[in-house]
Amino acid sequence: MIPRLTPRTGRTGRTAGPSLAGFDRRLIAPMVLGSVLNPVNSSMIAVALVPIGVAFGAPPAETVWLVSALYLATAVGQPVIGRLVDTYGPRRLYLTGTAMVGVAGLLGALAPSLGALIAARVLLGFGTSAAYPAAMRLTRAEAERTGQDSPAGVLAALAVAAQTVAVVGPALGGLLIGLGGWRAVFTVNVPLSAACLVLGALRLPRAPAAPGRRSVDLPGMALFAATLVALMLFLTDPRPDRWCLPLAAAAAATAFALRELRTPDPFIDLRVLGGNGPLLATYLRQLLAYTTSYAFMYGYTQWLEQGRGLGAATAGLVLLPLSATALTVSALTGRREAVRAKLLTGAALQIAGSAALLLVGADSPAWLLLGVGALLGVPQGLVGLAAQNALYRQADPERIASAAGLLRTFMYLGALGASAATAAFYPHRADTAGLHGLALFMLAGSALLLATTLPDRSLGRLTPRKA
Repeated sequence: MIPRLTPRTGRTGRTAGPSLAGFDRRLIAPMVLGSVLNPVNSSMIAVALVPIGVAFGAPPAETVWLVSALYLATAVGQPVIGRLVDTYGPRRLYLTGTAMVGVAGLLGALAPSLGALIAARVLLGFGTSAAYPAAMRLTRAEAERTGQDSPAGVLAALAVAAQTVAVVGPALGGLLIGLGGWRAVFTVNVPLSAACLVLGALRLPRAPAAPGRRSVDLPGMALFAATLVALMLFLTDPRPDRWCLPLAAAAAATAFALRELRTPDPFIDLRVLGGNGPLLATYLRQLLAYTTSYAFMYGYTQWLEQGRGLGAATAGLVLLPLSATALTVSALTGRREAVRAKLLTGAALQIAGSAALLLVGADSPAWLLLGVGALLGVPQGLVGLAAQNALYRQADPERIASAAGLLRTFMYLGALGASAATAAFYPHRADTAGLHGLALFMLAGSALLLATTLPDRSLGRLTPRKA
């Protein structure tokens, strides 16, 4: 836990304590910068897959592991590190994680083989898993300290930054590749890591020593990790001869559930989570929404390069309308929660964008290629904001970091499902027939998102939670 200010002194041990009247805005820069490390690395790689494949002589079915490895590490790391943040405070986890990002960037820039590059992505996934749960914990702690609900602008800044960077990532990746080759998408993590370390060391509060602090449920974390690893390894290549993986996942999940129900201080309190239907629905919607979003990001980008014959930098530029509309929508709607309206609008537009993708072919005019991205940028700017605000209202305040980490786990489960679908529809190369198959997959997921949102009236009744 981070320290609270006392009403009489307004001090915490930091040299310049903030006003009791509002959020300590010195925290915003490290919170936002750290939180974008994961989405920027998730999205930049989209335009690097083809040149990396050429460099190492690897087909899409192998380079897709650059995507899957990061999501595997992140899906496990986010809730695990989130629980550590809830227990030990955000500062030390933030600094450790962002330092790992810099190391991973150097390893990726120097990687001699595809296997080494995949290992760097795993380290990158774990490193980028700390900042977002830490930011959500800081946000909640500031609300408790001030006795006021945290300003909508703080949550909006986190979501807008992540959404913006996620959609700008392909264009940024294309620019970096054009300037310094594909290794530049790894090297850029070094200065980003350094900036996070400086800001975090200077601005994040130290957690006071707390004798008698609760123990960490290491067996529960290990069983949770085993469940996800087995499940996601199967999803990356779901062949009949890998039948043992879902069985292993089911066995680990059963052991995990038994452990969490019996231990007094579980990693994930299944009793509380099981009774929180609205939060479970939020996790499901996160999974559905991001399966579609990432299927488009990876599938469309690879098709632009192979099916359409564009270079990596040009493919990144074609996705600029996606970035522009997502940024505009996020900026215009960020300060209004309107969770249900955002989810309904986002689902409807994902359906429309997926259907429009069926019209795209190798000879399609440029305006259609740009228009599809612009249309699908709108739900990119809405859904992440809605899910984050819903979770902030629905989750147990004492477990806000681990709950936020679990939200990211479902996001990356969706991304992993999308990468598996991309590999399935593009077994040899990203052609137009594969793109249309992927569009139908996206259409089905978007329809399910709409179906799970439409009857849920509780979303319209979310109100600010008092600290």
